[in-house]
Amino acid sequence: MKDYCRRRRQGRNMTAPRGRIIGSSFFVSVMMMVMMFSGLVLVAESAIGVNWGTMSFHKLRPSTVVDLLKENNIQKVKLFEADPLVLKALMGSGIQVMVGIPNEMLATLSSSPAAADLWIRQNISTYIGKGGADIRYIAVGNEPFLTSYSGQFQSYVVPALVNLQQSLARANLAGYIKLVVPCNADAYEANVPSQGAFRPELTQIITQLVSFLNSNGSPFVVNIYPFLSLYESSDFPQDYAFFEGTTHPVIDGGNTYSNAFDGNFDTLVAALGKIGYGQMPIIIGEVGWPTDGAVGANLTAARVFNQGLINHVISNEGTPLRPGVPPMDVYLFSLLDEGAKSTLPGSFERHWGMFSFDGQAKYALNLGLGNKKLKNARNVQYLPSRWCVANPSRDLLDVANHMKLACTVADCTTLNYGGSCNGIGAKGNVSYAFNSYYQLQMQNEQSCNFDGLGVITFLDPSVGDCRFLVGVTDTSSSFRPYQRWVISWLLILWQFWAFRM
Repeated sequence: MKDYCRRRRQGRNMTAPRGRIIGSSFFVSVMMMVMMFSGLVLVAESAIGVNWGTMSFHKLRPSTVVDLLKENNIQKVKLFEADPLVLKALMGSGIQVMVGIPNEMLATLSSSPAAADLWIRQNISTYIGKGGADIRYIAVGNEPFLTSYSGQFQSYVVPALVNLQQSLARANLAGYIKLVVPCNADAYEANVPSQGAFRPELTQIITQLVSFLNSNGSPFVVNIYPFLSLYESSDFPQDYAFFEGTTHPVIDGGNTYSNAFDGNFDTLVAALGKIGYGQMPIIIGEVGWPTDGAVGANLTAARVFNQGLINHVISNEGTPLRPGVPPMDVYLFSLLDEGAKSTLPGSFERHWGMFSFDGQAKYALNLGLGNKKLKNARNVQYLPSRWCVANPSRDLLDVANHMKLACTVADCTTLNYGGSCNGIGAKGNVSYAFNSYYQLQMQNEQSCNFDGLGVITFLDPSVGDCRFLVGVTDTSSSFRPYQRWVISWLLILWQFWAFRM
């Protein structure tokens, strides 16, 4: 059972600016003592969390996203970077946070204790304290041992951990905030779970990593993606990727595996056992199913997978090698679609969200957190209801370059094979591309020109499951809501008059 759920994540090198420090050092020290005590109790609790990525062309206000998390009773969130606006929005929310450090920062952090001190001060100490963010973990790198990285980050991981741990200690945070390293499932391999072992070239460094984690009370974090196993191999049994049973179970001695998640998890358990840490706590840092951009990536499959996963985890059934012991926490990937992500691994990379970019639930899902279905984001401010489409009175023979421009800048991945807009025809493809660019340009009239090949319409051109989006606008601008409403309608009336003329 080879299930090397390979995944390449394209991160951004972003350093958060310094913010104000919350509270006095004495208060922070007292708070950390209280948090350390409570952490001893909380560490045993298993919960469903989410990954909140921010690589989107149409970003919701962080406060809107935090409200969305709270509306859905989501108490744990994993971030890929220390975005100051996001961290500020999380302050006082009561949501537990895992803050990420991009791989590109590992070299600096590994070689400079001063750089580690500065990062902790700017991105952690600034946001904690009374009424602050409840930061529990720092993810040092993201899948740094991924095969496709060819070892470029490997030597930096442990030294960066050491420097950051010392920085946490100097900031009186080491007893509460834990360092972790999210690993991809291609770090280990086996034909059956019980034979699980880390890749030979990683055994030494993984042993050092796990020893460090264990000595500091940190769990092992792994990302598992059965979808990628199915996507990358035509021989992978489709039903084995889900949780409804399979006609292709994996028999491993006296154990039977009916789904890829359990098989992959136990392969890691066996690999940890082989280096002397068979009881290491495990957190699932990422797991999910995309809804668009590839064959098999659709709303139905995503709902079935995620609901099956959640039911499996909260049942406390565990796995054959860890019966009755589910992962410590499971962070679903992901909260929102991210239309600005790299599509190098596949077009589906932009469509992992349980919610669309505007915070609207894509499908019914019971997270097991109190609500029986997902609740939508509230008070989302949209641009006016207008779209840019192909001009019906113009010949579109010369449209190729315009489409290339639009789709280079905007997201057109739903037009690809297997996507939700793949079947809307040639003119529909042009309209979708034009509109994606137009909305990204905040509906600037000139952005729908395309040498006269585009035209603005007030009739929604969406077809079936193919949604022509309308962008969102940041309500934190200097315009008051009623001012924006008046201006928008004046523009609509003017363009309607001009179009009729």
